Amino acid sequence: MAFAFLQNTKVVAVSAVGTIVGLTLMLKDYMQGGRFKNPVMAEGKVVVITGANTGIGKETALELAKRKAHVYMACRDMEKCEQARTEIVLESKNKYVYCRECDLSSFDSIRKFVVNFQHERDRLDILINNAGVMRCPRTVTKEGIEMQFGVNHIGHFLLTNLLLDTLKASAPSRIVVVSSLAHVRGEINITDLNSEKNYERGKAYNQSKLANVLFTRELAKKLQGTGVTVNALHPGVVDTELMRHMSLFTSFFSGLIVKPLMWPFFKSPKSGAQTTLYCALEPELEGVSGQYFSDCAPKEVAEAAKNDNVAKWLWSVSEKWTGLDHKPPNRISFAVQLLY
Repeated sequence: MAFAFLQNTKVVAVSAVGTIVGLTLMLKDYMQGGRFKNPVMAEGKVVVITGANTGIGKETALELAKRKAHVYMACRDMEKCEQARTEIVLESKNKYVYCRECDLSSFDSIRKFVVNFQHERDRLDILINNAGVMRCPRTVTKEGIEMQFGVNHIGHFLLTNLLLDTLKASAPSRIVVVSSLAHVRGEINITDLNSEKNYERGKAYNQSKLANVLFTRELAKKLQGTGVTVNALHPGVVDTELMRHMSLFTSFFSGLIVKPLMWPFFKSPKSGAQTTLYCALEPELEGVSGQYFSDCAPKEVAEAAKNDNVAKWLWSVSEKWTGLDHKPPNRISFAVQLLY
């Protein structure tokens, strides 16, 4: 009897473990979100992707390479970029994948990238603003701009504007802006946009992601009638290097307890790239602009992202900080003026 009881206990334990594992895997699969299932090819299309050496950017570059696009990986770390490029070329069997240096924390680097790219190519079909920094300690770009705002918004603002003529000449063409659901918690701090008086990692990140959506909506208005569209997206909660500054996910304790518990709720980088691919390639989005997507479907943005006055103000400040207002270059001043 005792032996039979022990056998039954083992069976129940194994069954319970199997059930838990099965349910966990089902939950993990469900949390991967929407998938871009359209097999549409991108043969011959020229694509620029920032931050394409890792995570979502790398998976996006890989899939576009598989679909025969000519992919330019615009990255800061050229060693990692070359390593990622080699892997992408081998897996996709597409030799038209290129590494080009583009440090979004440096205006000089951005401008140099654009000059070199336009020397190589006379067209650009898809620009994907993917690179990002998340919850880092307060550091600044080469021009003295708070790093999260500087890379996530200002760097991409400059890059996009410098490439607009090429995009217009290649119309119909697309701009894809990788934002985040974090934008709903964001607020544009018009009295301390550069976080000089007070810096909180989370608030600075949320502000930069809200800036992405405001930029997208304002740019869409400016591009009406040009054949160039721009849309923003939330990729989902993805386990990538973007979380490297979050102690909750990088500590020893996290490795033992937190990450295993959170694992079912994270998307893989491949799943995180699906909405980017949808916005870049889906034929039904031809002519659709100024929208926000998540899980390969349109989603409503936060009320703060609908404020046209703030969007116009942010555009004006971004032009001034990047020197695109065509005024004589001066040392950047981060004192801001209320425009509304």
